[in-house]
Amino acid sequence: MSPADRRAALVDLGRMEYGEALALQERLVALRQRGRIGDAVLLVEHPPVLTLGVRGDRAHILASEETLARAGVSVFPVGRGGDVTYHGPGQIVGYPILHLPSLGLGVKEYVHALEDAVIALLHEDFGIEAGRAEAKYTGVWVGDRKICAIGIAVRHGVAMHGFAFNVDPDLSHFDWIVPCGLADRGVTSVARELGRPVDVAAVRARLAGFLARSLDLALVRVDRDAFAADLPPLEDAVSPALAEAVAAAEPPRRKPEWLRIPPAPTEGQGDVRRALGNLKLHTVCQEAACPNLRECFGRGTATFLILGDTCTRDCTFCAISRGHACAPDPDEPAHVAEAVRSLGLTHVVVTSVTRDDLPDGGAAHFAATIRAVRAASPATTIEVLIPDFQGDADALAAVLDARPDVLNHNVETVPRLYPEVRPSARYARSLELLRRAADSPAGAVVKSGLMVGLGETYAEMAAAFRDLRDAGVASLTVGQYLAPSKAHHPVVAYIPPAVFDAYREEALALGFLHVASGPFVRSSYRAEEAVRPDPGGGSGLGGAVRGTTAPRNANVPSAGVPPDP
Repeated sequence: MSPADRRAALVDLGRMEYGEALALQERLVALRQRGRIGDAVLLVEHPPVLTLGVRGDRAHILASEETLARAGVSVFPVGRGGDVTYHGPGQIVGYPILHLPSLGLGVKEYVHALEDAVIALLHEDFGIEAGRAEAKYTGVWVGDRKICAIGIAVRHGVAMHGFAFNVDPDLSHFDWIVPCGLADRGVTSVARELGRPVDVAAVRARLAGFLARSLDLALVRVDRDAFAADLPPLEDAVSPALAEAVAAAEPPRRKPEWLRIPPAPTEGQGDVRRALGNLKLHTVCQEAACPNLRECFGRGTATFLILGDTCTRDCTFCAISRGHACAPDPDEPAHVAEAVRSLGLTHVVVTSVTRDDLPDGGAAHFAATIRAVRAASPATTIEVLIPDFQGDADALAAVLDARPDVLNHNVETVPRLYPEVRPSARYARSLELLRRAADSPAGAVVKSGLMVGLGETYAEMAAAFRDLRDAGVASLTVGQYLAPSKAHHPVVAYIPPAVFDAYREEALALGFLHVASGPFVRSSYRAEEAVRPDPGGGSGLGGAVRGTTAPRNANVPSAGVPPDP
């Protein structure tokens, strides 16, 4: 590459809250991926905060919630490699936003370059002999004490997160955690090794030169405010095709051509309807007025709705009736299993109304249904689409212990729209449920979905995709919202197919295992493709589907991933 291409902005952010710095990183990565900005290296100090990587164990946070709350310390789950670490004053944190392929760097080479910069500074400026530990540990070490932790994520070739260099922090704060999940190793700082205070600002100024040398970059200092002012809006990072497609979104006067349902096969529909009627079963296909009902019934498939047909919540988008729900039918799990066996289903989806009136939200009923289906039809793969159980971790564990093949929970829409679309739900609560499912040893594919056309923006959708992927979601669905009646939340826009194609590409770039994105896509439409994806793409009415072999934490490369900070 040319010398001009090996330039990067060096931005000293001073003291900044961790959440604010993370949001800035997310924005810069999105812009860098599309070539809207060049490389940048951010240096910052944070107020006290704990961060937990994608493979982190919450048991490694030793301090109680009350202790952390009194100290004003938050815990951030983040999409980088590694376990739990501490950031605070006196520690220099570096966030290089670099397009690694342009620099000719692989993940391991990049991590080594960061380590080399700190090792050289410690030796040349302070006479501290530091180095690497054995291959399974990253970071910079003085003996068996870590002085600089490293944890990165790489998205579509662009690196984010970075390093945390202990210059002169309060090391007692590391007692709140098992640093980097390594109970048999300690932490240290420049000040501790020298036995005297150290000027953190002076070290930060010197560190820039060592980073430039190690990364073979010309770092050009840019004022923090000027840098922020020159950034293009995130929406400007949208590809031209997506920008045109968004502009073409039709107002909700009448349904456009792409939302007209073509004829579906009728053969097989009668068998499904008779089986459901004989066993007194409900399907979400019928209760929620799904547009794919004729096609799915014609293909001999259905999504079973357990725990009755009356919901205890008041979501404004849903066609299912609300009110006082009846007691669960103890024979229902066996009836679902018999229907699966008699219809010869190879993949079954089981969902429910939300039952906030039940102590476990209906979790035991889900588990019983999974076990009954497994016993009646061992070869059938089982997907459950569950409510949030009001955040009850034990309820989720009960479902996962029954070993479904797919655990699906929809976030439905972007956080801003929750008060008007899902007033009884919480976006953060749903993300936490998905994260717990992904971290569970049960091994289920974790799935979620969103509707579009409710008034969301591209930037909000892209942010939701990142949230879901960072939570460990592997399979994603995106479909057009269609209002069941005039009394429900109105359709703000009919989203054209080109936008669904662009959303699919956005999601695949983040490493989702399977993405179904199209006007008629629903959570359970052709759901078997989430566990048996069609690598050729294409899913008829629902839009394109493509499978990949990305791992659960594909945002962080599986080779050379730093196991900490």
